[in-house]
Amino acid sequence: MTTSSVTPASASVLNLHATALLRISLGVMALAHGLLKVFVFTIPGTVGYFESLGLPGFVAYLTIAAEVGGGLALLLGVYTRWVSLALVPVLLGAAWVHLGNGWMFSNAGGGWEFPVFWAVALLVQASLGSGSLVINRRWA
Repeated sequence: MTTSSVTPASASVLNLHATALLRISLGVMALAHGLLKVFVFTIPGTVGYFESLGLPGFVAYLTIAAEVGGGLALLLGVYTRWVSLALVPVLLGAAWVHLGNGWMFSNAGGGWEFPVFWAVALLVQASLGSGSLVINRRWA
């Protein structure tokens, strides 16, 4: 006979914390990528890169705003489902940029593997909600 020390109540709490861990991780990643574009590549450099891809320069500003704002919102647990869904097109755009570099992100120029995985993780987050550790349950 096998017994489990996990009760339905503790499993529910564990699920809430696991969901929060995913949300916080995604928030840190989005914020880090947005700030990388601001402080390392610089805004003019990011705009130039986007334009070199054939995209209008203003898309760089939208991407930075989405990554910084979305990252902060995910960290705080604010409108998690909507923010996660809003970030999916950003990651699919990144996958499009890296499509010609092959699958593995370790390839020269980075492949499409990581942005697609990140987009899928955002879809999972959107389906799960905020989890625990949110700034205000009403905004979750």
